[in-house]
Amino acid sequence: MNHLFTPFEIKSLSLKNRVVMPPMCQYSVSAKDGIPNDWHYTHYVSRAVGGSGLIIIEMTDVEPDGRITDYDLGIWSDDHIPAFARIIDACHQHGAKVGIQIAHAGRKAEDAEVPVAPSAIPFDEKSKTPRALTTEEVEQMVEKYRLAVRRAVQAGVDTIELHGAHGYLIHQFVSPLTNKRTDKYGQDMALFGKEAIQAAKSEMPSDMPLIMRISAREYVEGGYGINESIAFAKEFQAAGVDMFHISAGGEGPIAAAGRPGTHAAYQVPLARAIREALNVPVIAVGRLDEPSLANSVIGNEDADLVAVGRGMLRNPYWALEAATVLHKKVDLPRQYERGFPQV
Repeated sequence: MNHLFTPFEIKSLSLKNRVVMPPMCQYSVSAKDGIPNDWHYTHYVSRAVGGSGLIIIEMTDVEPDGRITDYDLGIWSDDHIPAFARIIDACHQHGAKVGIQIAHAGRKAEDAEVPVAPSAIPFDEKSKTPRALTTEEVEQMVEKYRLAVRRAVQAGVDTIELHGAHGYLIHQFVSPLTNKRTDKYGQDMALFGKEAIQAAKSEMPSDMPLIMRISAREYVEGGYGINESIAFAKEFQAAGVDMFHISAGGEGPIAAAGRPGTHAAYQVPLARAIREALNVPVIAVGRLDEPSLANSVIGNEDADLVAVGRGMLRNPYWALEAATVLHKKVDLPRQYERGFPQV
């Protein structure tokens, strides 16, 4: 039976365990140019020292106005590559593999003067009304994704994750709430996502796996559910996705009656449903901070990897602590051996 510290392999990606640090924006004021700085270096490398098998660098955007805020990371220029490479190289030295989440915030780009989106529908009454992208601009956006992936590969990542969740641009195209287009990107609402996938794959080594994060359910009236997300995930899989990172929500106001995140492991059933329907590896995420719970997700075959977000914000050494709690032997930094009793 597999457990949280069983190695995992998919294509060329070989992980020492199944603990994932998911992408979490740092909104670092000193990163106004989109280039990761010393904060990001310390943030990511400390989680590599702390035993994470896979670290996914936070939402990194394909153009300046694609960021949620002006304090988020970007990879729209070759000037960004060296700073990412510095972080990735250091994480590798401590045994972690590194991915990066490539994205565009679409209508949720708060600091863009005029955000762009599939259709001119604001996120809520407090948000700016976005401008609908023309067909040609959508095609140009696919090219921006391609170039962003090229730069990430040049920086030395082990895998790419495309952000198709949480109400950002790829999600906006697959959602009936936000895509009211009549062109080819409205007639086939998964088309933009599929083209972004194909563009990414064209820049990735053939043996490098592509991950896609999706919202498997929209917690809003009129939003899609698991049956719809299984359908478009199958299209994304056919286009080239090797593994899915299963989250939920992000579009429209979240009513109290449907508010997610009120109990531990609330998204795990969604991960299992995608895994079984597509026969594809999945990453589960969402209130899985307790080691025994995270371990059970693997042991029960609900998911192949477990992402621990807030738990790792609190404790960079979450993976080492979990190994201690679960009585699993792992390779410890020699300098920290006295702090983590082993089996």
